[in-house]
Amino acid sequence: MDTSTTAKLRIGAWNVEPELGQMTRDGVTVRLEPRMMRLLLCLAERANQTVSADELLNQVWTGVVVSPDSIYQAIASLRRLLGDDPKQPSYIATMPRKGYRMVAEVGAWPESEAIPTALPDGPATTNVKAKWHTRRRLAAVLCASAAALMGAAFWIHHSSASLASARIDAAYAAPPEKSIAVLPFLDLTEEMKEEYFADGITEELIGRFSKIPGFKVPAPTASFFYKGKQIAVGEFARKLDVKYVLDGSVRKSGATMRIAARLMKADNGFVIWSATYDRPVDDLLMIQDDIGEQVTKALETTIDKESAASPESARRKDVR
Repeated sequence: MDTSTTAKLRIGAWNVEPELGQMTRDGVTVRLEPRMMRLLLCLAERANQTVSADELLNQVWTGVVVSPDSIYQAIASLRRLLGDDPKQPSYIATMPRKGYRMVAEVGAWPESEAIPTALPDGPATTNVKAKWHTRRRLAAVLCASAAALMGAAFWIHHSSASLASARIDAAYAAPPEKSIAVLPFLDLTEEMKEEYFADGITEELIGRFSKIPGFKVPAPTASFFYKGKQIAVGEFARKLDVKYVLDGSVRKSGATMRIAARLMKADNGFVIWSATYDRPVDDLLMIQDDIGEQVTKALETTIDKESAASPESARRKDVR
């Protein structure tokens, strides 16, 4: 399997274009950071094989000193982008104490339309080639005719269609500048027994964000509707009409609870802020309250800076 940085791949339902740093499914395009793309390709290259954490560190984080926690966060983010469910994975499965495995089907994309070359020379091969070329010529004529008809129709209706499109774009193209949705936090504890705590963190953050003046935040019922569903971050943001998406995870080691949070821009899927919080497991409600306060302060500052630097904000200043 060729998983070089330029080869196009089909991974599950996604068409992956490493050279462009993006993947597409059902008309939805998701941008991947270079390291996230390398992680995806590393797993895809060894599809249906377990790749250890050490191997991922050596291949994805080459020359960079990081902790295994970076792998956990990167895998969780990649699953979000793919729309994968860690409990019932269709893309990346966790192999306890061993590593991770790409369980989705991996193959070449797009399918080649070349003439088959495996056939031996002879009359049969000549007939196949002749039929193939005939179909190509017929398809070309039909496509040309269809293109001419479509061009005429487009020319006739160009003015009205352009006006309608402009109105639609103006009304729906951009979500509110200060809008954020919270994806249900993932329970990544070893036995996945902290789901209620993870849900509590999600609700706590939604409640706090909704109290910030000027922020638009979908209700918990809207966020939890997508819990466990295979949906990409960009699609999730479009359905809820938000500019930013916050996701996170909960892990546990002994008497320590680790909560990771990441803020992403919905239009490109890039992470613009992330943080990890370690708290002793002695009062879960206090942890939820503490993390909620810390994340809210950090994100309010981050989004305010992003909004101030946005082109829309600059245009408003020019008008003044």
